[in-house]
Amino acid sequence: MSKVLEEKVAVVTGAGQGIGKHAAKTLAENGASVAIADINLETAEQAASELGAISEAMAVVLDVRDEQDVRAGFEKVAGHFGGIDILVNNAGVVPHFRWGLQRWPQVSDMPHEFWDRVIQTNLYGTFNGTKHVIPHMKERGGGHIINLYGGGDSKPAGALAYMVTKDAIRTFSRFSAEEVRDSNICVVTFSPRFAIATETAPDSAKEAMPRPEVLEDAFVLAAQMGLDSSGKCFAYEDGKLVDEDPMVG
Repeated sequence: MSKVLEEKVAVVTGAGQGIGKHAAKTLAENGASVAIADINLETAEQAASELGAISEAMAVVLDVRDEQDVRAGFEKVAGHFGGIDILVNNAGVVPHFRWGLQRWPQVSDMPHEFWDRVIQTNLYGTFNGTKHVIPHMKERGGGHIINLYGGGDSKPAGALAYMVTKDAIRTFSRFSAEEVRDSNICVVTFSPRFAIATETAPDSAKEAMPRPEVLEDAFVLAAQMGLDSSGKCFAYEDGKLVDEDPMVG
């Protein structure tokens, strides 16, 4: 039986664990060759090794905050697989309040270095990934870029830097989608809607919160969307993606 993403090449950032690893696994299960792009060599290689039993996979160590790192990493992937068709900009710094961790500092107490780390990882990482994957997708005649919108605690205290990046990513996706529409590149934002317990979460969080598997084939569906969906924000519900666009006009 033909798999829906057969002969496609996907790059997933922050795919050594958590939502990124789940996205990479589901893409691989549906036929895509997958590059696990992560700042952590050990987790990247472990994830790539596990996915190697499903589809062709490789580990690429890169820091999404470093533009040249991203450019070189994508060139390595394209050189190995022959191109890039799908990018999931997943890598990010998340305030895991429901894990029992201390809330992030409010703006009046926030060190500039802390703000920079969140902004550079979440927002600049999405910018760097999008910028440097577009030339590869144009060579393939099109592609899909999937950006992560959010899915954490929405209470304002302590979530400021995180939510600024996520709202910015939503706007970035909306406008970048129009810039690449004529190149047959679909850009969508995906929202998990709720906080998810990953491998590093404490046992109490794993018992109380959903795991990445709850997202099922959401990323596979996003990687097949048509240009009529480009620029929109989606969530996963009852086996399908539903329009959850917070922007009007």
